[in-house]
Amino acid sequence: MKTIITVMALTLAACSSPPQEDSPEPQALVKLATVDRQAVGETIRLYGVADSGSDGRADLFAPIEARFVAIDAPVGSAVRQGQAIVRLAPGPTAMLDTAKARSDAQAANAAYARAVRMRGDGLMSDADVESTRAVKASADATLASLTGRNLTLRAPRAGYVETINGTPGDLIPAGTSVVAISGTGAVRARFGIDPALVRNLRAGTAITISTAGGGRAIPARLSAVDPVVDPQTKLAAAYADLPAGAAFRPGETLTGEATMQGAEGALAIPYAALLDDAGQPFVFVVVKGTARRRDIVTGSSDGTVVAVTKGLSPGDQIVVEGGTALDDGMKVRLR
Repeated sequence: MKTIITVMALTLAACSSPPQEDSPEPQALVKLATVDRQAVGETIRLYGVADSGSDGRADLFAPIEARFVAIDAPVGSAVRQGQAIVRLAPGPTAMLDTAKARSDAQAANAAYARAVRMRGDGLMSDADVESTRAVKASADATLASLTGRNLTLRAPRAGYVETINGTPGDLIPAGTSVVAISGTGAVRARFGIDPALVRNLRAGTAITISTAGGGRAIPARLSAVDPVVDPQTKLAAAYADLPAGAAFRPGETLTGEATMQGAEGALAIPYAALLDDAGQPFVFVVVKGTARRRDIVTGSSDGTVVAVTKGLSPGDQIVVEGGTALDDGMKVRLR
């Protein structure tokens, strides 16, 4: 009987003890932002050179077909008036032309000497002698023009070597621009642009310009955008005026970072909301206090906001702070 009473007492005690409370669900402290539509630009890197513009530029041309021999003043060098920059030598065609001109001149001179002798013997008129003299003079002038050309290209004025087209050993057609010299005045930046991107750049677009080695950087703005594609480089062009004191030399290689104008009305999120899972971009969307993972497809970005082409809708509430501590389905509370 005593045992039965003890068991009943324990049972009643268990029934009368208060029920244990469930452990609270974990909650993350987050900050939210609303998905909306806005224009999203894209920061692109441009490559180019400093130049003096067409007004301050002088080109040196190959006077005849020539072989590139040597460079005495490389691109970027400061040069004085008359200083040698590039040395050329006659090319194969020019050498053949010179040989032919020398042969023609020798024949014309022999014909003239013969005519003079024959006139002395009374066998040729003065008119015939004058005719052979004119042929001789023409042949001598042609030979002189081919042999008397100076094939060392020199600076026409003090300035900087902006470009050199060719390397030693190259064969250069007659009339080709070999060297460009810029003056010591204002310098601008000239960049090549993919033709597919040029329509999104405008005069006035902000650009940060630096030397190719990552040296000094200066802020500037595009002064002009030329959509015409260069047939050699297959690129369009953009120009930026460099401020006084920028100290860039014509011919110096430059890089620039510019933000292209984006399409109006794109869905956009703060860059801070973007997370990545093995290359798959995603965000956390908060619905009724619960975080849900949402995989997305991104578009252009200017480093501050990111365009989203798939995965979100206007008005979605997304996590912009605290997302790295979240799991799908976790409860959240706001900061």
